[in-house]
This record gives sequence, C-alpha cells and structure tokens, in this order.
Amino acid sequence: MNTDKILAESIAKDYAPKGNSKIVALKKLDSRAKLPATIFTYTFGIVSALVFGTGMCLAMRVIGSGMLGMVLGIIIGIIGMIGCAVNYPIYKKMLEKGKAKYGYEIVQLASEIADEK
Repeated sequence: MNTDKILAESIAKDYAPKGNSKIVALKKLDSRAKLPATIFTYTFGIVSALVFGTGMCLAMRVIGSGMLGMVLGIIIGIIGMIGCAVNYPIYKKMLEKGKAKYGYEIVQLASEIADEK
C-alpha cells in the first residue's frame, strides 16, 4: 500500500474547491437553526453551575465566614440552582424559534433533494 499517495490525496482533498451542493446548503441551514440555542445553553449552563458552586462554597464556609456568608451562600446557590433548572426549557424554546425561522427553507430544500434521487 502506498501511504504517500494516500496522504497526498487527503491533503489535496482539503485544498480542492468545494461545490455548493444542496446537501451542504441543507447542513448550513440546519446548523444556523440550532447553533444560537446551543451556544446560549452551554454558556448559561456553565455560568449557572459556577454561581451554584460559589453559593455552595459560601454556605459551607469554604470561602467567607460567619452567618451572613452562609445565608448569602444559600441565596446565591438557590439562584444558581434555578438557572440550572430553567436552562433546558429555555433551550427548547430557542430551538423551536430557530426551527420555525428556518423550517420552511429546510423542508423545501430537503424535498428538492429527495425529488432528485
């Protein structure tokens, strides 16, 4: 087996001009519909988890001290917990909006692809 030839072909494939096929357009529309919801969900989830963890640290007196720190930690932890709890319903709503916005175009393009084959 000629590994040099295989390597050369794989590198050349990366630099070859790519055609604008309907499948590529369909994938782009699909990612355009889903990407904003995904980015928001990951960002909001990470921030909520960090807020929850900070509240837990304050409540267990890992950082801070006294009764005020503990009460503040419980409040901050509850805020973080609520953020984590509402993250998925927000994701579902945002995904629905994205699908509604691009749904017609995606279905139309998908039916064109299906009719060609």
